[in-house]
Amino acid sequence: MKTKNIQARAMHAASVFQKQGISQVQIAELVGASQGQVSRLLGGKISRASRLFEEICLFAERLEGGVSRELVIANDELLSALAETWDGTAQHSKALATVIRSLAALKLVR
Repeated sequence: MKTKNIQARAMHAASVFQKQGISQVQIAELVGASQGQVSRLLGGKISRASRLFEEICLFAERLEGGVSRELVIANDELLSALAETWDGTAQHSKALATVIRSLAALKLVR
């Protein structure tokens, strides 16, 4: 993901949390990070997307009502995993989609 996209996504997540009244301390507790890490990530002071960055941004996107098609397309890790896994057939596409949708039932437990 490009640095510009990372920074825009971070600023968007920060805005969502602010609108929802969720503090950086609360976010840190939910994702198992320090408040300083959350502050750095939401301030866009990073050059690459980390696992923690993705977790925080996805949390914000779920709070906002879902993940947009644009955010999916911008997620290089997800697209790379699909490219490595999908065999190119319609049948396999449906099977992968079923697996991915079934993951929605899982919740992050810390």
